[in-house]
Amino acid sequence: MKNRQEDLYSMEKQKLQELKILSAKIRKDILEMLEKRGYGHMGGSLSIVELMSVLYGKQLRYDAKNPKWEDRDMIVLSKGHAGPAWYSALAENGFFEREWLFTLNDGGTNLPSHPDRLKTPGVDMTTGSLGQGTSAAAGIATGFRMKGSGQYVYLIVGDGELNEGQCWEAFQYIAHYRLNQCIVIIDENKKQLDGTTEEIMNPFSIADKMKAFGFHTQTVKGNDEEAIDAAIENAKLVKNQAACIVLDSVKGAGVPYFEQLDGNHSVKFNHDEILEANHKAIQDLQKFIEGGAR
Repeated sequence: MKNRQEDLYSMEKQKLQELKILSAKIRKDILEMLEKRGYGHMGGSLSIVELMSVLYGKQLRYDAKNPKWEDRDMIVLSKGHAGPAWYSALAENGFFEREWLFTLNDGGTNLPSHPDRLKTPGVDMTTGSLGQGTSAAAGIATGFRMKGSGQYVYLIVGDGELNEGQCWEAFQYIAHYRLNQCIVIIDENKKQLDGTTEEIMNPFSIADKMKAFGFHTQTVKGNDEEAIDAAIENAKLVKNQAACIVLDSVKGAGVPYFEQLDGNHSVKFNHDEILEANHKAIQDLQKFIEGGAR
């Protein structure tokens, strides 16, 4: 007979496996929906897959059948071009039918290229104009504090997006007022639309900058569900300081071909090499999903 400690460890392993399967489903959905569309924001969607898996598979308080539940936690995806990752997480967790994913960016779709709170169940903030999400999340967290709720808002910001001065103005506000109900998550995938962040506007150490601004700052691997979950748990323990998690991630993460592709911010499925790499990745992910679910 197992002792209680072994039972708890077994449960933790099972949850981690569930998160890894969810990550594989989200990644597979992204590849399939963008190929169906013929183009789309590949790199920055893939780099936040594990984060979305942890949020929707473990950390986030939500009711998929009642997306406007008053006590829900919220997400502000300030890097709105990564919408496909969010849409997949929502679909895989019951906010809408998975078939919606294949209407991405169609005329009249409920899943536009960038998130729209008036169109998509589960989206609480319209984003896409880079930098603006930081201010919106700061406002949401202020509202949570004013009403005395225990809700969290998770702000997801891209490293290239930090070229926008508005981010730093909002960070200063969040840090000054110690808005620990706003967990700032920076996706440091080191590339942006037309090159590396170092080439375009060297960010130096993002973690050091956030610490200097007054944030309790952690850095974790962006593809490690267990580390991301632990970092969020640690951030929730911070009571008198703003909290930031820097994801040390890879643009195009989880698919070697797209990781190595220079122009992987937005990919066009316009030649055989890309299609073959995409199909192989989809097949590999499906095998993992089927094997892990047994």
